[in-house]
Amino acid sequence: MRQPSLWHVLQPKWRTALQRMREERSRGGSGKLLLLVTVGLLFWVGVYGVLYVILKHVRGAEELGPFLAAKILGLVLLSFVTILVLSNLITALSSFFLAKDLDLLVSAPVDWLRLYLAKLGETLLHSSWMVALMAVPILTAYGVIYRGGVLFVPYAVLTIVPMLVLPAVAGSAITLILVNVFPARRTRDLLSIIALGAAAGLILLLRLIRPERLARPEGFRNLLDFLAVLRTPTSPFLPSEWATNAIMSYLRGSPDPLPLMLLWTTAAALVTIGAMLHRRLFAQGFTKAQEGAERFVRGRLLRRTAGWVLKPLPVAKREFVLKDIRLFFRDTTQWSQLILLAALVVVYLFNINALPLHRGEPVGFFYVTLVSFLNLGLAGFVLASIAARFIFPAVSLEGRQMWLLRSSPLDLRALLWSKYWVGTVPLLVLALLLTGLTNVLLEVGPFMMVMGLVTICGLTFAIAALALGFGALYPQFETENAAQIPTSFGGLVYMMTTIALLAAVIVALWQAVYAYVRAVYVGEPVVVDGWMIFWFAVAAVICAAATAIPLRIGLRKMESFEF
Repeated sequence: MRQPSLWHVLQPKWRTALQRMREERSRGGSGKLLLLVTVGLLFWVGVYGVLYVILKHVRGAEELGPFLAAKILGLVLLSFVTILVLSNLITALSSFFLAKDLDLLVSAPVDWLRLYLAKLGETLLHSSWMVALMAVPILTAYGVIYRGGVLFVPYAVLTIVPMLVLPAVAGSAITLILVNVFPARRTRDLLSIIALGAAAGLILLLRLIRPERLARPEGFRNLLDFLAVLRTPTSPFLPSEWATNAIMSYLRGSPDPLPLMLLWTTAAALVTIGAMLHRRLFAQGFTKAQEGAERFVRGRLLRRTAGWVLKPLPVAKREFVLKDIRLFFRDTTQWSQLILLAALVVVYLFNINALPLHRGEPVGFFYVTLVSFLNLGLAGFVLASIAARFIFPAVSLEGRQMWLLRSSPLDLRALLWSKYWVGTVPLLVLALLLTGLTNVLLEVGPFMMVMGLVTICGLTFAIAALALGFGALYPQFETENAAQIPTSFGGLVYMMTTIALLAAVIVALWQAVYAYVRAVYVGEPVVVDGWMIFWFAVAAVICAAATAIPLRIGLRKMESFEF
């Protein structure tokens, strides 16, 4: 019997993607595509502009410039490789063992090698597309600054492609081994915890390395210490180091073929080893993947504690809240992200504490107040990102069960409010923690402390309402992965609206903060006059409108759902 070609195996996925694009276009998706392309181009321009300015200054240092540029590129590519390994671990599990088309492919007369290459390509595409797009403006900036010419484009592609293949093969092989030890669904939980724990460790490690020291050579005792830092951490066995050497040698005008050969030969060898491992272990692992994972979720302590706290609520609202809390802690991919969140909070506070501010001096007071004020916008953006991950998908995660809730005598308003408060209360605790500890580290005055805490409370209520409202307005009931919901078109619109909200509140409060800084700077008593109260009221009205309107729109959308 003639075996189907690799393209024949990949054709259903390609046709499905084209069909989705046609459906989006028929629904008026051209505007969505145009918006996505516009935002992507703006992001590219921003990354390119920042790196262009940095590399332009770096190249000005004739002796140390090449070392600094190579160090920056090496750190960026090392971060990319680490992210790719973690991403491929999770993606390979879904592609090789949990995808819906596997039942048909495994039972069809498809050669094991074609099946492996097809699923490896699918894993590579899903886990690496964002890193590949991120690399475009970075490598463009290097090519422009060092005058790489037109030929630098294919050379960069030849360098980056094997660097993307290596983590995909490694992640697929590790996942294959783990599935043969644990059930696939238990492995997914285990990989989620491992991946997020490793990502948190990477973030902390990169922050403790303090890469900003490279911009201040005067902080080192001598030139030898500075050069030693420039050359560490390096390893001749890291693919990111091979890619860095290949690109920088080309840009210096003396291309070295050895790093490029190492990348391609290692990638070919790993693909061969991965294929052999797949042939030996896939059948057994796929059989185990059909087993259900046991769950040891008792929930008695949670039910007793939460039930006692929520006792004043009506029965329907209390049960809705308990359901959402229970589902959150049952899904390892949800609660395990708290590990990454804790690491981000530590890095956030560490960065604030490391700012070189001269507290107690007049100029220092101005900068401390400015940082404390602008921190409201930065903290708001962090909260918006967290809400996009945990609150925005809340309605979509109900899936096809939403028709049951709509047809039941239960009040949808109670469902909406339960989801709102389940997401808002933890977010509010984190917001007060970030703002309060930041202001304590900055040693701000009582005025900025009170204003910051009150403002972040209003922003938190508004951000959570926007996340829930847009999540109901743009639901994704058909998705198989909750992590894909925030990256949809609705998630993009939500983030853009939240940024506009933060900008409006910051602009409204700026006049009041300016009056406070001016009074303290010239030695006058701080008086909360009518003009200052007016701007506080404007900010309050903006937050109130951003809270009430999205919730009302979201409720109407939920009442009109059709299945």
